[in-house]
Amino acid sequence: MAAMAAMAAALRAWAEAAARAEAAARAALAAWAPLLGALAALAAQMRAVRRLPWVATPLGAFPELRARLWQKQRGAAEALMEQLGGRREELRAVRDAAGSAAASVLRLYEERAAELGLAGVLRRGPRCPSLADVLEGLQDVERYYRHLYLESKLLLQRLSLDSLADMEALPQSWERILERYKEDVIQDTLLKVSLFVENHREVSCSPGS
Repeated sequence: MAAMAAMAAALRAWAEAAARAEAAARAALAAWAPLLGALAALAAQMRAVRRLPWVATPLGAFPELRARLWQKQRGAAEALMEQLGGRREELRAVRDAAGSAAASVLRLYEERAAELGLAGVLRRGPRCPSLADVLEGLQDVERYYRHLYLESKLLLQRLSLDSLADMEALPQSWERILERYKEDVIQDTLLKVSLFVENHREVSCSPGS
């Protein structure tokens, strides 16, 4: 019972950390869409400038204007990319926090596995998941944030001012990533942890326990 109590306490701490990580991830992700939208719109403007027949227009009398406009647009694009880099680092911090929280619980499990016993780890109740179910959920959450960060990192690494068409498609690319990484796994695991911890509290507080 002492080993299971220690696991329940560790899972309560994990749930608190997971809630903080989820809030931080939502805040970071909410900032991506407007930044990507602005970058896509700027890429469209830059492509339009490239296609404009400057020599055949009155602007042809000012050849330096085209270069100055391109430099201004390039600077704006680089500033947006720098902001996206900062948001990517926020997702990295979430990934690290989620990984650390899961590792702490799994480390405790490894230390107390003999006391818990296989039967205890696999035991389920009518409304309570097994400890094995819960630990699997923790690893799913860690994997979710790890893969989400990796996808965001790869997306930014592919950005190039030499490929404006790809930059214009950024909002759609980002939406496809978000479709693959819905938050169901996080909510499902938080529910499992809550049910497990509550069940342990009820058992511990029941007469004769």
